[in-house]
Amino acid sequence: MHLPYFLRCCICIAALVLPLLPVSVRAEPPALAAGVRVLRDLPYVSDGHARQRLDLYLPAKAENAPLLIWIHGGGWEGGSKENCPAVGLVGQGYTVASLNYRLSQHAPFPAQIEDCKAAVRWLRAHAAEYGYNPACIGAWGASAGGHLVAMLGVTGEMKEFDVGENLEQSSAVKCVINWFGPADFLRFKELVGKERDRPGSLLARFFGGPFSEKTELARRASPVTWVTKTAAPMLILHGTKDALVPLSQSEVLAERLTAAGVEVTLEVLEGAPHGGPEFSTAEKRKLMNDFLKRHLQPS
Repeated sequence: MHLPYFLRCCICIAALVLPLLPVSVRAEPPALAAGVRVLRDLPYVSDGHARQRLDLYLPAKAENAPLLIWIHGGGWEGGSKENCPAVGLVGQGYTVASLNYRLSQHAPFPAQIEDCKAAVRWLRAHAAEYGYNPACIGAWGASAGGHLVAMLGVTGEMKEFDVGENLEQSSAVKCVINWFGPADFLRFKELVGKERDRPGSLLARFFGGPFSEKTELARRASPVTWVTKTAAPMLILHGTKDALVPLSQSEVLAERLTAAGVEVTLEVLEGAPHGGPEFSTAEKRKLMNDFLKRHLQPS
């Protein structure tokens, strides 16, 4: 089997299963707690693309609840806000938003992070309407979603990717849970090698052209580029057997955050691949819950 074909197969599989991985190996999302309200397909851009919508899960007592945003994976070309793994936290008093964003076949980078930031601003602008706390917003994502939440975390104090509506609102988040997201595309040759410049390759689609012609865009798309002391605290989970996004991607991001004086925890999962049940053990759920409680509880 040729490597390019194998990688394409892996990416397609990841696009299908990543939205399900954090909770269990089953296809069903966690059951909703009693009294939870679900508002689906709320547009966060007026008259925007069909993908610029989100689902909102409101706890029975939503007043002043912290908000956790879930951003799905899928290689920036697949995946969906459906089957949101974060909905289990609604029973613990969190409001949860699950986002769709434009995929690479709709628009190349930076459309994806621009959409995520537009969603954060929209959510902050509508906090009083839905009852959650606009000062307590966190983000969690896996793979391509991990990349996008990392970008949210490191660019919160910048306006580089803030375009469109609700620009009076901040797109910053208070904390980030990043599962095996790419962090430095200029070092991404471990994953794609010579595939980077092949027409139709994953990165060529994401950046809108051959990688060799898009290195500046790749630099701007890399979370490591934007790390400063103002970045949000970050919890990173990454497996040692990840064949799609090398562990070195999370290691370099953790190193940059540490050097900038930002709180970061890199949890390395020995033998874990690109997602899977290893990420949702009782131990890992407690690690994530404790992190969210520490950073999203109202002061």
